[in-house]
This record gives sequence, structure tokens and C-alpha cells, in this order.
Amino acid sequence: MLSRRHVLQGLAATTALGALPRAARAAFPLLDMGPSAAQIAPGDMAATDLWTFNGTLPGTEIRHAQGERFQWRVTNNLPDPTAVHWHGIRIENAMDGVPGLTQEPIPPGGSFDYDFALPDAGTHWYHSHAQSVEQVERGLYGALIVEEPEAPDVDADLTLVIDDIRLGRDAQITADFDNLHDRAHAGRIGNVVLTNGAPEARFEVARNARLRLRIINAANARIFTLGLMGLDGWVMALDGMPLAEPRKVVDPLTLAPAQRVDLFVDVTSDEAEAFLLHFDRTGGYAQASFTVTPGGNARRDAPKPLPPNPEFPIDLANAVPQRVLLEGGAMRGLAEARLDGEMLSGRELAQRGMVWAINAQAGRDATPLLEVALGQSVRLGMANDSAFPHAMHLHGMHFAEVLPDGGLGPLRDTILLGPDETKEVAFAAHNPGDWLFHCHMLGHHAGGMGSFIRVTA
Repeated sequence: MLSRRHVLQGLAATTALGALPRAARAAFPLLDMGPSAAQIAPGDMAATDLWTFNGTLPGTEIRHAQGERFQWRVTNNLPDPTAVHWHGIRIENAMDGVPGLTQEPIPPGGSFDYDFALPDAGTHWYHSHAQSVEQVERGLYGALIVEEPEAPDVDADLTLVIDDIRLGRDAQITADFDNLHDRAHAGRIGNVVLTNGAPEARFEVARNARLRLRIINAANARIFTLGLMGLDGWVMALDGMPLAEPRKVVDPLTLAPAQRVDLFVDVTSDEAEAFLLHFDRTGGYAQASFTVTPGGNARRDAPKPLPPNPEFPIDLANAVPQRVLLEGGAMRGLAEARLDGEMLSGRELAQRGMVWAINAQAGRDATPLLEVALGQSVRLGMANDSAFPHAMHLHGMHFAEVLPDGGLGPLRDTILLGPDETKEVAFAAHNPGDWLFHCHMLGHHAGGMGSFIRVTA
């Protein structure tokens, strides 16, 4: 791990990094985006061609301490332009990695230095934000972990990046990235489920050990339903933000695309194995397997909460309201919507690959969904008037669901709305800039379900 201390090695501690000429800085470590391959299908089949960070699936796991600066150079050795979004970090706007909104895309053969503060400890991730349906599917994602100043009382800290991938009979990724059927339905669902880039993830653990499981859903569109077998667990954090009180895992956990959950689990199995399971219509399957060895510590008490991250209080009473209508897709479709300043029929929109809209606007326009002053609180009342779920993600800030009793749920950056479901979230607009707001079913975003919120200083 390269920290700010390494970057400043040999320099006076009181010298400001921003005042140094580039020649005086230590070289940034590299995240190289380029072609690679991995053996995903059975060994008698071909390796799968991928696009990855530093040649691995997932990409290099980046770990920094809370309060350090993130300073990495991204090089683009792909045939297409790209950019990188640092998902979940409350970041400076110019570093957010959205082409056409916060930065110019990185051209083939080019590079970009990402340099920003890390205010929040937690489980985050990074991924391409250019032609994301294709580039994320090809493997351009990785974990970004910001560690607490004091490590919690666990015996192992494990990152589980879960995903699915769509392979053809030749073990290669099918190139139907612009598939209109996927866009208008549930999105691109793969036929092979992965954990840390492999169909089977196995770990060896001691009985009674306490594990921290950092689970990241990097899938294009798959919603994972997860459960524990032989493990007692507590939810400690959601989307990188600690819960005020740990929540015992009793029911299956739902993890939408882009969402994360930190679990503390105790290995309680009397059998030789324990499992993190995922459930679908046909049953439960091992997402990760844990070989249980004898010994280990005595059972611990229930865990204490993780330390909170910096808070930006939400003023519900004086919050600016904003209606958000999500519509379109198969079964219902769009009657009409605006695209590039022109009102078009649903048929005309579909011919251009646009099948979703937010407030009758298909795709990101030059006009923000909402413009709000820095420090103002906002209430987004969201209604999903479609036959499919949507994982709505806000860049740059976290929000909390407004509960029926008027209270606030835990902070999150992505919220799942089922068909015909309504939810309200609220956030403090503490971060100036233009912040993308979109569905993280990546085909839905490509098909029109994206806008932005402007926070003016």
C-alpha cells in the first residue's frame, strides 16, 4: 500500500504537496487498464479474454488509512476511451470520474492522475464509468478499502467482490452489450456467478474465529440475496457507512448492484465447512466456502459498532423537496420523453436505444434534475413506475431513507426500488459540484435512466 507518507518520503513534513512541482513528487503507483485473460470456465476450455486493472480480476485491491490521500495514476491501454469512478467516496468533484460531467475521458494511450482525500473509513470500490455496460462486464473494477485508525477485533479481514458474467460456449464474454432486450428488462444478467473473479472462492478459517467480510456487488444488474450457514453474523456497515448499532443477521440480505455490506461473522459450524450462500429461484448455492479447522479463540461477545465517519446532519424540516419519477422499460414503455432537448415518442426513443427516463427526460441533459445551494438539505421522493427494479445511486454524497415514522435509516449511496415501489431519501448537500444520479443497473443507465444534481457553492 502506498500512502501519503510514502509520497512525501524525504520531503519536509510541513511542505504542502499541492505546492510541489510534479518533478519533486514521488511517482504515483499505477492502475493500468488493459487486456488480460483469466481461467473462468472449466480448465479444459479456453481462458476468458478480459479488460482489467493491473491484469487481475478483480483489479488490484487498494487499501489506505482513513485521512490519507489517494494518489494513483490510471493509464489507459484499452482500445476505447475510459475513466474511473471511486464509488462511495465523498470526493472532490473533479476526481469523480464521470466523462462529460467531471472530466474528459482518458483516451487510448493516455493517463490521468487521481488525487483526493479519503475522509470515510469503509468498504468502497472503483470501476470504469465509460461505456460501463461493456467495460465493467469485461472486468474493469476492484475494491477500495479505507481502514479505520484502529483495527477492529477480528481474526481476518476478507474482501468478497461478487459478480456475474455472461459467457458464450467458447468461454468468451458475449459481445451483445447494446442488447435492447437487456436494457428494457432487468439488465445484463450473467450465466456464471463469480466471487473474487472465480466461480468458487474458498478460505480456511478456525472454529470460533471472527471474520470481517466486506461484500461488494460489482454485477452489471444482478441483485444478490445472501445468507449464512455455519456462521453467526452482524451487519456492521452499509455502503461504507457504519451502523449506529450492529444488526444481527436473521433474514437473508439483499445486495443490489453497487451496494456493499460489512459483516462480522463468527465461525460457529460444527461441520467441516461454513458458507456464504446466494439464493435464486432454484435454491441456495455457495458464494464462498470456508473450510473450518479446529481450535481458535473462545466465543466473543456481540461486536461493538465501528467508529462513525464525519457527519453532515440532514435538516428534514427545511429540506428542499424533489419529485423523481422512474419510468419506461418493457411491459409499460415510454409514451414520450425529452432527448437532447427534443420531445420524442417512445418508438423514436427506442430506435435510439433509450427506453428509460427520469421525470420524462431520457438520458443526462444539460439541465440538472435539481440545483441546490451548498449546505441545503434535500428530500428526493422516488416512485418506480415500471415493471423492473432500479438501484438508484447518488455520487459524491450519502443519503438516508426517510422512514414511515419520520426518522432516518442508515446512510447509503445506493437504494433499491422494486417495481411500483416508492421511497423517499434525504441528504445534506455538503459537497459542491455536479453529481451524477443514476440507476446502477448499468443497462438502465445506458438506456436513459441518468441525470445529475448540482450543488452550488
